[in-house]
Amino acid sequence: MIATIVKVVLLAVVLMGVAQFVPGITIVNFYGALLAALILALLNLLVRPVLLILTIPINILTLGLFTFVLNAILFALAAWLTPGFAVAGFMAAFIGALIVAIAHWIIDLFI
Repeated sequence: MIATIVKVVLLAVVLMGVAQFVPGITIVNFYGALLAALILALLNLLVRPVLLILTIPINILTLGLFTFVLNAILFALAAWLTPGFAVAGFMAAFIGALIVAIAHWIIDLFI
Protein backbone atom coordinates (compact mmCIF):
# COMPACT_ATOMS: atom_id res chain seq x y z
CA MET A 1 0.00 0.00 0.00
CA ILE A 2 2.74 2.46 0.96
CA ALA A 3 4.78 1.45 -2.09
CA THR A 4 1.83 2.27 -4.35
CA ILE A 5 1.41 5.70 -2.75
CA VAL A 6 5.14 6.36 -3.14
CA LYS A 7 4.97 5.31 -6.81
CA VAL A 8 2.04 7.67 -7.49
CA VAL A 9 3.82 10.58 -5.79
CA LEU A 10 7.03 9.87 -7.73
CA LEU A 11 5.01 9.65 -10.93
CA ALA A 12 3.54 13.07 -10.12
CA VAL A 13 7.08 14.44 -9.72
CA VAL A 14 8.01 12.89 -13.08
CA LEU A 15 4.93 14.49 -14.67
CA MET A 16 6.00 17.89 -13.31
CA GLY A 17 9.43 17.35 -14.88
CA VAL A 18 7.90 16.24 -18.18
CA ALA A 19 5.77 19.40 -18.21
CA GLN A 20 8.94 21.48 -17.80
CA PHE A 21 10.86 19.85 -20.66
CA VAL A 22 8.30 18.74 -23.25
CA PRO A 23 6.61 21.56 -25.17
CA GLY A 24 2.87 21.09 -25.39
CA ILE A 25 2.40 19.55 -21.94
CA THR A 26 1.27 21.84 -19.15
CA ILE A 27 0.51 21.13 -15.51
CA VAL A 28 -0.82 23.94 -13.33
CA ASN A 29 0.44 22.75 -9.93
CA PHE A 30 1.54 19.69 -7.96
CA TYR A 31 -2.06 18.86 -7.04
CA GLY A 32 -2.87 18.62 -10.75
CA ALA A 33 0.17 16.41 -11.29
CA LEU A 34 -0.84 14.19 -8.38
CA LEU A 35 -4.37 13.86 -9.72
CA ALA A 36 -3.01 13.18 -13.22
CA ALA A 37 -0.69 10.48 -11.86
CA LEU A 38 -3.59 8.83 -10.04
CA ILE A 39 -5.83 8.93 -13.12
CA LEU A 40 -2.99 7.67 -15.32
CA ALA A 41 -2.39 4.78 -12.92
CA LEU A 42 -6.10 3.90 -12.93
CA LEU A 43 -6.27 4.04 -16.73
CA ASN A 44 -3.21 1.80 -16.99
CA LEU A 45 -4.77 -0.61 -14.52
CA LEU A 46 -8.29 -0.77 -15.97
CA VAL A 47 -8.33 0.37 -19.61
CA ARG A 48 -4.88 -0.54 -20.95
CA PRO A 49 -5.27 -4.35 -20.69
CA VAL A 50 -8.56 -4.23 -22.58
CA LEU A 51 -7.04 -2.05 -25.32
CA LEU A 52 -4.02 -4.33 -25.61
CA ILE A 53 -6.25 -7.37 -26.09
CA LEU A 54 -8.40 -5.57 -28.66
CA THR A 55 -5.36 -4.44 -30.65
CA ILE A 56 -3.47 -7.74 -30.75
CA PRO A 57 -3.65 -8.02 -34.58
CA ILE A 58 -2.21 -4.56 -35.22
CA ASN A 59 0.35 -5.10 -32.47
CA ILE A 60 1.50 -8.27 -34.20
CA LEU A 61 1.71 -6.48 -37.56
CA THR A 62 3.75 -3.63 -36.11
CA LEU A 63 5.91 -5.95 -33.95
CA GLY A 64 4.61 -4.35 -30.77
CA LEU A 65 5.27 -0.73 -31.73
CA PHE A 66 1.55 0.09 -31.63
CA THR A 67 1.81 -0.22 -27.85
CA PHE A 68 3.58 3.15 -27.86
CA VAL A 69 0.58 4.66 -29.63
CA LEU A 70 -1.75 3.16 -27.01
CA ASN A 71 0.40 4.68 -24.27
CA ALA A 72 0.16 8.08 -25.95
CA ILE A 73 -3.61 7.74 -26.27
CA LEU A 74 -3.96 6.86 -22.59
CA PHE A 75 -1.66 9.78 -21.67
CA ALA A 76 -3.84 12.16 -23.69
CA LEU A 77 -6.99 10.64 -22.16
CA ALA A 78 -5.57 11.23 -18.68
CA ALA A 79 -4.90 14.86 -19.65
CA TRP A 80 -8.46 15.19 -20.94
CA LEU A 81 -9.90 13.80 -17.70
CA THR A 82 -7.68 15.81 -15.35
CA PRO A 83 -8.26 19.50 -14.67
CA GLY A 84 -4.97 21.39 -14.62
CA PHE A 85 -3.22 18.94 -16.97
CA ALA A 86 -3.18 19.57 -20.71
CA VAL A 87 -1.52 17.98 -23.73
CA ALA A 88 -1.40 20.01 -26.95
CA GLY A 89 -1.07 17.26 -29.55
CA PHE A 90 -0.23 13.68 -30.37
CA MET A 91 3.55 14.16 -30.51
CA ALA A 92 3.56 15.82 -27.08
CA ALA A 93 1.48 12.93 -25.73
CA PHE A 94 3.77 10.39 -27.41
CA ILE A 95 6.97 11.92 -26.03
CA GLY A 96 5.42 12.47 -22.61
CA ALA A 97 4.13 8.90 -22.44
CA LEU A 98 7.52 7.57 -23.50
CA ILE A 99 9.35 9.55 -20.80
CA VAL A 100 6.80 8.58 -18.16
CA ALA A 101 7.03 4.89 -19.16
CA ILE A 102 10.83 4.93 -18.86
CA ALA A 103 10.65 6.74 -15.51
CA HIS A 104 7.99 4.31 -14.26
CA TRP A 105 10.24 1.41 -15.24
CA ILE A 106 13.13 2.93 -13.29
CA ILE A 107 10.88 3.57 -10.27
CA ASP A 108 9.73 -0.05 -10.38
CA LEU A 109 13.37 -1.21 -10.31
CA PHE A 110 13.96 0.55 -7.02
CA ILE A 111 10.62 0.05 -5.24
